[in-house]
Amino acid sequence: MANESQGDPEHWWPKLSIGAKHRLLADLDALIDAETAAEIEGLCGVPPGDRLDAAARAFIITQIEAVD
Repeated sequence: MANESQGDPEHWWPKLSIGAKHRLLADLDALIDAETAAEIEGLCGVPPGDRLDAAARAFIITQIEAVD
């Protein structure tokens, strides 16, 4: 289950801007920049933590993997 403080990435990831996705994908373990954090908060109503949690990282990775 996703960290409640970050909202549900299944909700905000598909709606996130391309720029924000690129910033997150540059390093999924890095601190979330202020612009991306504000966008996530606008989409899910809660601010994200400083970094993506393990569940959010795992979900995002599934979204960028090629499908057979």
